[in-house]
Amino acid sequence: MVTSYVSHTTVDCADAYALSRWWQAVLDYSENPDDPNEPGHEECMIYSRDGRHRLLFIEVPEVKQVKNRIHLDLRPVDGTRDAELARLTELGAAVVADRREADGTGWVVLADPEGNEFCILRSDAEIAGSRP
Repeated sequence: MVTSYVSHTTVDCADAYALSRWWQAVLDYSENPDDPNEPGHEECMIYSRDGRHRLLFIEVPEVKQVKNRIHLDLRPVDGTRDAELARLTELGAAVVADRREADGTGWVVLADPEGNEFCILRSDAEIAGSRP
């Protein structure tokens, strides 16, 4: 049987270099040292530290017009959802919708500097700590 795997996730954008740098800071991703991303590049790829996930930013002439049909759900590696929310807004993310519940469940919908939505979830430690 023939199957496929996800080679990378592509994000259409106005400024591939700037947005790739922003997401590098958010995710602690890196770039290929043999093919570094530079200002003016129309395509910029960043890689997870283990190399298993890649994000490709491609410049397109159209501006974002509607809600994303696909998005990233982020879970903090260390710390809490709320601490990560503070870090991401300091980096320039905008809160689109706050879906946090009084019991600690839920998420926050954010937008990157070009308006692409993504969500921040509770950390694994927060989830584990909420179990009886």
